[in-house]
Amino acid sequence: MIVTIPMRAALGFAATIFASSLAIEACAQDASPWQRDGHSAVRLLAGSRSGAVLLGGIAFQLEPGWKTYWRNPGDSGVPPRFDFSKSENIEAVTVLWPAPTKFDDGAGGHSLGYRNQVVLPLRIVAKSADKPVTLRADINYAVCEKLCIPVQANAELAIASVASTEDSALFAALDTVPKPANVGDPNPLTIRDVKRDGKSSVLVDVVSPEAREVSLFVEGPTPDWALPVPKLLEHSPPGVKRFTFALDGLPPGADPAGAALKFTLVGGDRSYEFNINLD
Repeated sequence: MIVTIPMRAALGFAATIFASSLAIEACAQDASPWQRDGHSAVRLLAGSRSGAVLLGGIAFQLEPGWKTYWRNPGDSGVPPRFDFSKSENIEAVTVLWPAPTKFDDGAGGHSLGYRNQVVLPLRIVAKSADKPVTLRADINYAVCEKLCIPVQANAELAIASVASTEDSALFAALDTVPKPANVGDPNPLTIRDVKRDGKSSVLVDVVSPEAREVSLFVEGPTPDWALPVPKLLEHSPPGVKRFTFALDGLPPGADPAGAALKFTLVGGDRSYEFNINLD
């Protein structure tokens, strides 16, 4: 039997197949292949391109029970390291960090990081806005359950799409990055005061009328500062949650007076970042 297909239907079917192939190709171009190890996977994402400033991302997938670390791993752990120096037509890459989760590290302290999956947004500045951009990343990170395993991956991605299929994932990741804030801002979650408690510790008063669970993290002016994770005091003044941390883990010879500290405050689905010079 010979079946005749009307020309209009045949053209419509061909157009559908062609459009589907373009969508698959576009999707493939918006993300690099997953680089997998035994317990995790990582790849690069590209957002829509317009002008010299581009949005990208580093996506991690982790097996259940495993975690990886924030830029400050907390009392224990290994922070991720990224090298973009082999990229083409890229002036600078800034990694933006979603607010982390606090975990017991099994040694009486806390580590800071992510479980399941996370996207770290990238702010990419091209050298020439009208030329192709290729992002290449050497990625070194650790995945941990009870023991930590180092992982090294290399990923490459050309960023060319006018409209990217990864835009929604990248904008969702941007929403989880802590917003800049100042002490005393009238936000529903804020730091009211930071002060020294003698020479060896710091007190931080937090206002959080909407959030029951609140976490506070602190970083020094340089990566070689290893300040402990602030602890919530059991008895706080009325209307505030008071955190405290010791001025431990400073580099040899460092003076905490006037040091530029970065606080990250997380409560519910809100998070803020404060840059404060310690009095």
